Amino acid sequence: MTAEHVDTSLPAAPPTPLDPAQPDPFAWLEEVEGGEALAWVRERNEHAHATLGAAPGFAETQAAVREVLDSDERIPDVSRIGDHLYNFWRDAEHERGLWRRTTLGSYRTDHPDWETVLDLDALAAAEGKSWVWHGASLLRPTPEQLAAGEPWRRALVDLSPGGSDADVTREFDLVEKRFVPASDGGFERDTARQDGQVGAKGGLAWMDEDTVYVFTDLGPGTTTTSGYPRTVRRWRRGTPIEDSTLVFEGAADDLYISARRSRTPGFERDVVTRSIAFYRSETFLVDQPGTPVQRLVKIEVPESAEVGLHREWLLVELRDDWSLDDTTYPAGSLLAAPLQAFLFGDRRFTVLFEPTPSTSLVGASWTRHHLVVNVLDDVKNALHVLTPPADAAPGAPWTRSELPLGGGLLTVGVRAVDPLDSDDVWVTTTGYLTPSTLALATVPGPGAEPGEPEPLKAAPAYFDAAGMVADQHFAVSDDGTRVPYFVVGREDLVRPTGTGSTGQVPGTAPTLLYGYGGFEIPLLPGYSGTVGRAWLARGGVYVVANIRGGGEYGPAWHQAALREKRHKAYEDFAAVARDLVARGITTPAHLGAQGGSNGGLLAGNMLTQYPDLFGAVVVQVPLLDMKRYSHLLAGASWTAEYGDPDTEDWEFVRTFSPYHLLDADRAYPPVLFTTSTKDDRVHPGHARKMAALMLAAGGAAGHDVTYYENVEGGHGGAANNAQAAHMSALAWTFLHERLA
Repeated sequence: MTAEHVDTSLPAAPPTPLDPAQPDPFAWLEEVEGGEALAWVRERNEHAHATLGAAPGFAETQAAVREVLDSDERIPDVSRIGDHLYNFWRDAEHERGLWRRTTLGSYRTDHPDWETVLDLDALAAAEGKSWVWHGASLLRPTPEQLAAGEPWRRALVDLSPGGSDADVTREFDLVEKRFVPASDGGFERDTARQDGQVGAKGGLAWMDEDTVYVFTDLGPGTTTTSGYPRTVRRWRRGTPIEDSTLVFEGAADDLYISARRSRTPGFERDVVTRSIAFYRSETFLVDQPGTPVQRLVKIEVPESAEVGLHREWLLVELRDDWSLDDTTYPAGSLLAAPLQAFLFGDRRFTVLFEPTPSTSLVGASWTRHHLVVNVLDDVKNALHVLTPPADAAPGAPWTRSELPLGGGLLTVGVRAVDPLDSDDVWVTTTGYLTPSTLALATVPGPGAEPGEPEPLKAAPAYFDAAGMVADQHFAVSDDGTRVPYFVVGREDLVRPTGTGSTGQVPGTAPTLLYGYGGFEIPLLPGYSGTVGRAWLARGGVYVVANIRGGGEYGPAWHQAALREKRHKAYEDFAAVARDLVARGITTPAHLGAQGGSNGGLLAGNMLTQYPDLFGAVVVQVPLLDMKRYSHLLAGASWTAEYGDPDTEDWEFVRTFSPYHLLDADRAYPPVLFTTSTKDDRVHPGHARKMAALMLAAGGAAGHDVTYYENVEGGHGGAANNAQAAHMSALAWTFLHERLA
């Protein structure tokens, strides 16, 4: 039977809530490329286009979003490689993108002279593949090569078919600007996966000009249950990848195994990382790599800690308390020790950062001589400079100074230009109503006054923010925890005191509440021309909730919503929703909820557990069937976050499984589900099955359910700006129609 003749009518409405002990009535939708499933997808996509796609304002919104995404005035994000700055760029003319380079001098001008290194659109057309850029890693020349004037030449380029996490790696010549074919001895990681599809999860990492580490699917026994690499091997140029030499093999239920070589002159070292689970890992140094006496030396720190290495220094960032001798270092701390002394048994650390109830470490970036730490204080960040002692003595104090950048509700980030030989940093500044800027600054030494950063680029204002404000408030969750959130919009709507300047009655502003609440990821202020044009400029209020499960207050904030405590994240989000109503900003009928990925699980729980709080819900690339999630694609890697539904954990996991919470006898707000066929991280079956269940269970009156699935895009949902603009316009149109 051809797909054109498949019967896509849904089965009779099953009893709800679903009994996980009974056969899943919509299991057929888990067949990603199945004919019946894709016919159902096409039918639902046609419905979305016939309703939202034909709605007034859709085309205008799509064009406005596309204009932002394709704008030539965007700041090109750059990385310094030798004498060049490299950038990957997409616009209307180059949908798949250009890998290009220029010089710092040219970049300083209004119109840099860009040299194309790789045209992805031309490559995709020539090879008949929908390639999506996944990045590149470059081999740093040796000091002798640099002294002789030799250029940076060798790169490993990662390309994904359609945007999936699975990808291929090819060696690229930066001088001749061409791929080095395998027939000429080039490295290529493009073996078919065990399921026959192109590409695999994993990668290559340079050791030297003729050797790489390879960690990928090489056949049975080489991937984990999550589909990620289980082994890392040493692969010599000119030999078959199957003949690569095993360096390390993890357990079948590990998360990910990888390796890399640091080529810092005088501190060359090979590192193997065994990711056991999302929050557990082991780090090994490879002693005498590539020799018959090669051995792995484990860095003995807690499995929950993150390890960083720079020159002679070891950094340890703690997720849990760590007791050593008579000292207990609290979770969230950043510790430093000389690596060699640590390896020989010295356990004296210098505490570089210790959290308080309101502060957390959100990042640390090395320059040649300094460590710049980024600290959040009630979700507002500040930068500090820490300089290690010259003698690298265990336990010796570091010198602290400030880097006074940013302030207010702005997010400031720093990234080293070249940590091997420079103290320069790229400085980005952004806010909800402040367009992003990029500057170049030099990190000052102890006692020196910081100089003014050199402005390099400033993004344009994509919408008129006159009369708009951004505020921070705190809601109180069910257990008394204060939950911060940001609210952005016209002042008369965000700070209601009476009828607004446009005559709008307070409490009727269409308001969108966005959240994530997982994997220790913080949500920080940032400028979005898309949100501004499609929502704020049309009278909407935008709200970002910093709920538990995220990283806004460090590991403790994240751990407060793990596994059986997951409900805390949802209670936090609901508390913010109620606080918005209590402040007179909106009402449930005008309040929408939105989230993607883990945030899609959040949105699904708002839909099923708190339907009375919202007038519409947008659920993007979500997890929803929490009974099956650990068996679908990368789901097995997330049991540390959610629990294992195949064990007694199901007793608490079922309490936040939207697919099993839906009740046909209950009223639900309008909902839009979006996902991607090519998403090989979160299975599209989650969104498919939930939408199908709601449609089948809707009865005569029916639930207001809209579903759209992009055929490309991976977990990001879209493979190019055109697709991103289209999916964005569907969501904004849905929200305007249901809430305004």
